[in-house]
Amino acid sequence: MSPSLTDNGSCYRSRLFGQTLSAAGIIPKRTRPYRPQTNGKVERLNRTLLDEWAYVRPYSTNAERTKALTDFLHTYNYHRPHTALGGQPPISRVSNPPGQYTQATAGEQQTM
Repeated sequence: MSPSLTDNGSCYRSRLFGQTLSAAGIIPKRTRPYRPQTNGKVERLNRTLLDEWAYVRPYSTNAERTKALTDFLHTYNYHRPHTALGGQPPISRVSNPPGQYTQATAGEQQTM
């Protein structure tokens, strides 16, 4: 079983959520209350989403908001420099991004 770290929101404490995790073989693990450092990466992403997508401008429809999120996530993952990655985008850390998979031919060995 693998753990799933969540905050203490009511949706994560519900019986249905616990049963769903259990059925999938996932052990629920919660962050300590009032300790955003525990969930720092998620908290930072939430702040970035609010600052750079959600409140950049008003959206007329949910479809418009969803389209803007899709565009933002592409920019965030493929083009936006991240200081924690030395100014590189997150995709630079992925060794085999979708659409780039190549299968080794017979006789070739991959080293790790």
